[in-house]
Amino acid sequence: TESKYRHGGNLKTRSTELGSVVTGSSLTPVLPASTTVKKSIVLSSENRKELDKQAKITKAERRAQIDGRCKYLISRLADGIDLNEQHVEEAIISDDKFQLIEQFFAPSGLKKLLFFYQDVLQQKSNTSSRSDESTNSLPQKKLFITMGSTEDFTGTCAFFLRTSDEVITASNVSQEVNFGMIDCTSGNILQGLEFFLSQIIIPALKSQQNWGAVKEGLKNNQIQDFLYSVDKFVGTLSSSRQNIEDKIQLTKVDIDIYVSNLQNPSDYITAG
Repeated sequence: TESKYRHGGNLKTRSTELGSVVTGSSLTPVLPASTTVKKSIVLSSENRKELDKQAKITKAERRAQIDGRCKYLISRLADGIDLNEQHVEEAIISDDKFQLIEQFFAPSGLKKLLFFYQDVLQQKSNTSSRSDESTNSLPQKKLFITMGSTEDFTGTCAFFLRTSDEVITASNVSQEVNFGMIDCTSGNILQGLEFFLSQIIIPALKSQQNWGAVKEGLKNNQIQDFLYSVDKFVGTLSSSRQNIEDKIQLTKVDIDIYVSNLQNPSDYITAG
C-alpha cells in the first residue's frame, strides 16, 4: 500500500514537473466558470460606472462652453423643430460630434453645420431577461449633429450656413449665419428639397431688395438670369420626382402553375 501511495505521488509530481517544462511555468489552478462570469460582471459594472463618470465630466465641460453663439443655434433649432431649448442643449452637449460647432465658428471654418432630427434605433436592455439575451432596438426621435454623408436622411434636416470666412462671434452670428430646414418625414427627399426651394428660397430671392454691388436689383439682367435658372432647376426637379413616382412597376407573375402542366406541344401552344 505504501509503495502504491508513493508511486501515485511520484506520478503527480512528475506530471506537475512535465507541465512546468511544457508551459515554461508552474501549473495554475483553473477557476470555476461561475467565478469567471461573476468577475466579468463586476468588471463590466465598474467600467460602466467609470464611463458614466467620464460622460458627466465631458458634458459639464461642454455646458460651460455654451456661449451666445451656441445659444443662438439652440434657439433656432428649438423654434424650427418645435423642441424646448433644454432638450436641444442636452442633445448638443451629449453629441460625439460636438467639436464641429467650434470648427463652424472658427475663422474660415466649416461652411455648414447639419443636424438631423429623426427616428434612431436605441438599445434598450430588457431587465427581466437573462444577461446573455440580446437587447431590444426601439426607434426613438433623436436630434444629432451629422456630416450628412454617413447616416440615412429620413426625418428633418436643420442646417446653418456661413455667409463669409470671418470668425463667428456672439455679436455677428445672426448676420453671418443663415438657418434653414428640409423636411423629409414623408420619405421623399426630392419632394422635401422641391418644397424648400419653391416655397421658401425662390419667394425670398424674388423679394430681395439688396443685391450688394448690383444697384439695379431685380431689374438687372444677371439677377433675372439667375432667378430664371433657379426656377428652371426646380421645374426639372419636380419633373424628375414625378417620373420616379409614376414609374412602371411590372407585377411578378407565378408561372409555375402554367409550366408544371405542360406535357406536349399543344400544351405549349395553349399556354402561349
